[in-house]
Amino acid sequence: MLELFDTNPIILAILALVIPFVGSLIIGPKLIAILRAMKAGQPIRTSCRGVLAPEHSSKVGTPTMGGLMLIGLVLLTSLLVCDLTDPRVQSCLIVTSITAFLGFLDDYAKITKKSTDGVSGWFKIALQFVAAVGCSFYLYFACPQVCNILVPFYGPLNIGWLFIPLAILVIIGTSNAVNLTDGLDGLASGCMIIAAITFAHIAGDLSLFALTIVSACAGFLWFNCNPARVFMGDTGSLSLGGALGTIAVCTCSELLLVIIGGVFVAEALSVMIQVAWFKYTRRKYGEGRRFFRMAPIHHHFEKAGLSETQVCIRFWIVAGILAFVGLGLFFSCLYH
Repeated sequence: MLELFDTNPIILAILALVIPFVGSLIIGPKLIAILRAMKAGQPIRTSCRGVLAPEHSSKVGTPTMGGLMLIGLVLLTSLLVCDLTDPRVQSCLIVTSITAFLGFLDDYAKITKKSTDGVSGWFKIALQFVAAVGCSFYLYFACPQVCNILVPFYGPLNIGWLFIPLAILVIIGTSNAVNLTDGLDGLASGCMIIAAITFAHIAGDLSLFALTIVSACAGFLWFNCNPARVFMGDTGSLSLGGALGTIAVCTCSELLLVIIGGVFVAEALSVMIQVAWFKYTRRKYGEGRRFFRMAPIHHHFEKAGLSETQVCIRFWIVAGILAFVGLGLFFSCLYH
């Protein structure tokens, strides 16, 4: 739909930044009011296996599914400013839409059950797998250049058909990693802004799509900063992760994503380590022990005495540093 606007890239970039943010400021209060009226409150984890800090009790009843606004504005703006004939743009939009739908189903199940248990884990993985497989095969045949992954200090490396399993792993892994990061007010949206800004510098034709994510997350953060008036829910976190993973796959930046999205990687690894350590110690000692005070790792630092705001800001700082490192590694690829 580029013909609807001046195709000057500067104009398109401005639109990509302005439309989602302004749209969020307009839609946000109305959506929050509707979600409150529907009693679409976020269930808070309170089981004895992982009780959150007492201050989290105040979050009970805070509306969730704010990701409907966030992702809705990303998709709408992308349809207006992005080149819809580009297979990479198409892949980003399709994966984002499918993972948003999955997140909506999960949020809806949690709200109706009044429980933190949404749809089954197997169903989540299955639908993510379908989206990732479809995207990977489509890109492999429609854009063969995506098989040239960027290796820091080396340059492009053609991995052929191995691109497909790698892309599937990256898309599914990133979707779930961002979902795990979404546990504190503003944490996931703030880290996503930093990662998306970085990819906007390296994504070429996908830069406009990355900019819509930056703007939509900034608009959402307006209402999600501590104390949050709304949560993005799985509708937002699963789809943002899916979008970020797909951008990395489309730009041959799978390895760089490990650095640029380092906070998301650390969050996912902390859960994996916690689960593995618990199972190992249960077999060895007869009772499971924890490696971290609580996982994902942002809750570990809360348990260590840091406030929610301190954890968020420090994670944002780390995310910013990692983004600069990732950008530097990207340029190292260009000069080889």
